[in-house]
Amino acid sequence: SEPGLFGLGCATFCYRHHAVRSMVEDHLRPLLAGREANRIEELYQLMMQNAYWRYGPVINNAISGVDMALWDIKGKQAGLPVYELLGGKYREAAAVYLHANGSDFGELEANARAIAATGVRHIRVQFGGYGGLSPEACDRSGDGKTPPDGAQPGEYFDSGRYRRSAIEAIGRVRSALGEEVELLHDVHERLHPAEAVAFARDLEPMRLFFLEDPLAPEDNAWFRNIRAVSTTPLAMGELFTNPREWVPLITGRQIDFLRLHLSDVGGLTPALKAAILAEMHGVRTAWHGPPDLSPIGHAANLHLDLARPNFGIQEFSRFNEATREVFPGCPELRGGYLYGNDQPGWGVDIDEAAAAEFPCPDEVTQWTQTRRMDGGLARP
Repeated sequence: SEPGLFGLGCATFCYRHHAVRSMVEDHLRPLLAGREANRIEELYQLMMQNAYWRYGPVINNAISGVDMALWDIKGKQAGLPVYELLGGKYREAAAVYLHANGSDFGELEANARAIAATGVRHIRVQFGGYGGLSPEACDRSGDGKTPPDGAQPGEYFDSGRYRRSAIEAIGRVRSALGEEVELLHDVHERLHPAEAVAFARDLEPMRLFFLEDPLAPEDNAWFRNIRAVSTTPLAMGELFTNPREWVPLITGRQIDFLRLHLSDVGGLTPALKAAILAEMHGVRTAWHGPPDLSPIGHAANLHLDLARPNFGIQEFSRFNEATREVFPGCPELRGGYLYGNDQPGWGVDIDEAAAAEFPCPDEVTQWTQTRRMDGGLARP
């Protein structure tokens, strides 16, 4: 009814994007066409309940695309950035952490120094990604631990090798950069619960800003065991899809940072509620901001960061030139802080002609095929 008025939302589920597209086109479009766009909360509840079985990454990401677009529309109607609709700025910009990785300790240290030289004061330290190796690399590792004959494709993960190398890598970066730079580390849910407890205990002398995703969502009950042996702050949540996963950890004060992936929980509407609950229990936010998140998703993270008093830190992955061309108005990283542009809505647009030059690739299937050393699949 208003030509030229549209909203953009993030529905990032790179590993099942065809299913999300079908959910939007075949199910949400006929449900929502002709309804009042201003009734965001009602439409969120309608979308979540209409399928009867609710939550899950496909449904949630599809709903997020619509939910965020509705917030974008409301901001444009009001002539205000979304953060103004959330109560206005609490801060001018969001401090970020970037990722430092390396195939050897020298490369890791050089990459961490390069990040620190840009003014970023929070660095996530990984060594060889999340610790998995190809079968060929395992054979060359020299520790005698190799997969069996006929090993299937994937990253072969030895938890002992991973823990030892991670502790040494973090220690080397700490020695190189000193105490003024905050260090973080991501387990990526790859340890058995008892191993995660021991790892958190062993990492305590490293004085991490936080330890990220030490457990899989299925193992949330083990957070109390980690709390019993370590004071290292804990961050969790990028795989969560259901409030029953994050509410007990918040109310039980079992985590220190909430790391939801906004589109994976259904958009800005449920994330805002989670942030308010976290504030009431002394938990800070550290929204998931990986390289495979769209600029709209990064913008939504930022608007929450600017408005919420319990913001902690923002994971960020720098945009390349192609991404900036497709999405004019991307947030800007300067001196360790992420800034928005104060335009109405999210402040980010899309150039559909430019986007057509970058069609979606086939589904990604390899990187999540993590295996134990005996060849059996392990959860990433």
